[in-house]
Amino acid sequence: MTDKIKNLKKTVVIKYALVAVIVVYVALLLIFTSGSTKSFAAVEKKVEASLDTKAMKKAGVQGLKRYYGLNSADYEGVMLYTAESSISAQEILLVKTKTTEQAEEVKAAVEQRRANRRNDFDGYAPDQVQLLDEAQISVRGKFVFYAVSPKAETYKSVFSKSL
Repeated sequence: MTDKIKNLKKTVVIKYALVAVIVVYVALLLIFTSGSTKSFAAVEKKVEASLDTKAMKKAGVQGLKRYYGLNSADYEGVMLYTAESSISAQEILLVKTKTTEQAEEVKAAVEQRRANRRNDFDGYAPDQVQLLDEAQISVRGKFVFYAVSPKAETYKSVFSKSL
């Protein structure tokens, strides 16, 4: 009889432990895949403040259409910085979409842009190819962030903390 009670206690403990693990897993999943309730302007301000814009220029809404084939009017907010020199791959993009589906479309456009730029520089600018290979892409809810820069990881960290 005591063996049955011990086995029953073990079973109950295992069940509670399993439930606790599932709750922690779901909480972490929600934290790392969820977006943010912050406005685009607030996130843009923090990201923009961290940027080294000496060799970059703000591209404006035409840049999004030209480089990514996307219409800025379709999104809640867009910030795009590109290199002043055509022989530099440096680029920073921040977009807040209206839906999570749009975020996936923007991510696909970013990945296409990255592949195209890699092909452009392949063979004559290995340092730029390396920057593109080390580029940071992050989708958090409705926000999409893309950075091609020697400081790309730092910029991505600032982006993540600003949400």
